[in-house]
Amino acid sequence: MAPYLFRWRSRPDIAQLEHTVDQLRMELIKLRREMSNKEQYIGRLKVLCHERTTRIDNLRATIDDLRAANQKLDAEADHLAALVRMS
Repeated sequence: MAPYLFRWRSRPDIAQLEHTVDQLRMELIKLRREMSNKEQYIGRLKVLCHERTTRIDNLRATIDDLRAANQKLDAEADHLAALVRMS
């Protein structure tokens, strides 16, 4: 015995609405995927920005340390030059 094959046929106006709903569902899926990708991209940018800021802060601290060391060396050099002039 063959199975009963019954195909529901919607009225034309309902069929059009169903088609529109399907299109909108696909568009929604696409937009959600795009939003997810963009959120991931934003997350990576935040991480990179934080790493960059940390690196800049570390480099600025190193520059400050080197400036202080240079000032100390300049003071010592001036002191030694004064001692050499006095002798």
